[in-house]
Amino acid sequence: MMEKLTQDMADAAWAIIEEVEAMGGMTKAVDSGWAKLKIEAAAAEKQARIDSGRDVIVGVNKYKLKTEDSIEARDIDNVAVRDSQIARLQEIKKNRDAAQVQQALAAIENAAESGTGNLLDLCIKAVRVRATVGEISDAMEKSFGRHRADTQKVTGVYAAAYDSAEGWDKLKEEIAQFATDQGRRPRVMISKLGQDGHDRGAKVVATAFADLGFDVDMGPLFQTPEECARQAIENDVHAVGVSTLAAGHKTLVPAIIAELKKQGADDIIVFVGGVIPRQDYDMLYEAGVKGIYGPGTPIPASAKDVLEQIKKALVV
Repeated sequence: MMEKLTQDMADAAWAIIEEVEAMGGMTKAVDSGWAKLKIEAAAAEKQARIDSGRDVIVGVNKYKLKTEDSIEARDIDNVAVRDSQIARLQEIKKNRDAAQVQQALAAIENAAESGTGNLLDLCIKAVRVRATVGEISDAMEKSFGRHRADTQKVTGVYAAAYDSAEGWDKLKEEIAQFATDQGRRPRVMISKLGQDGHDRGAKVVATAFADLGFDVDMGPLFQTPEECARQAIENDVHAVGVSTLAAGHKTLVPAIIAELKKQGADDIIVFVGGVIPRQDYDMLYEAGVKGIYGPGTPIPASAKDVLEQIKKALVV
């Protein structure tokens, strides 16, 4: 059995190598988004196997404790940290030599535009006269532009790995019935807010929800609550799901709820998934969150709850 597994892995590796070579090398494969989609497909398949119980993780989907001990997590005041950083930046800008900074930034801009010179050397010189990372980045962006992460998602992968699990077909039927009753499928937007750049979990959730029959929109990385609310309204979604892995949930989640209300769309419900300490659940529920799905939550269970919450919101 081990020999067969090893051979299967070798065959899969060679297939990938041949595919990359056909595209002209790994650089082009990465640039096209192919490599990212392959990683996301593997992540979706793995998550489906965990959620269906085919892959066992002790304490998560099997042999779970009857009662979980509470874990104390350090509480960080995100607003205070942000205000402190802004104050430090303002102090630096007030005390630096503005002329030297502008000269250093101009040198970076010229080198980027001409394609000559050592950009790393110029950036180090700019930092030494106290130019900020943002200013240096902006100087290069004028010539290079700014990378935007690909938001396309894989399809069918989660369902193919989960199709034997009990309840999957029933949930799909409920979602199909919702579409019949409402004239359209339940529509959700999966979003990443603030400086949280980890989107693989969000992509897996989006893939699974789409395989179940939801209409799914993906927001770009690093959205502000204002941008997220605007996109959700423009796309006429029933719900916004915030994926949070960078401890910004206490600030950003209430902000998106407030922004939806401000823009006249408080009928759009908000749910949250990711790394969220239990001690923060009550605060988020009080802010208006309708569902919180932490690590170990099977995606079909969260999808079922989101569907029920959307139904409740439509009745009100």
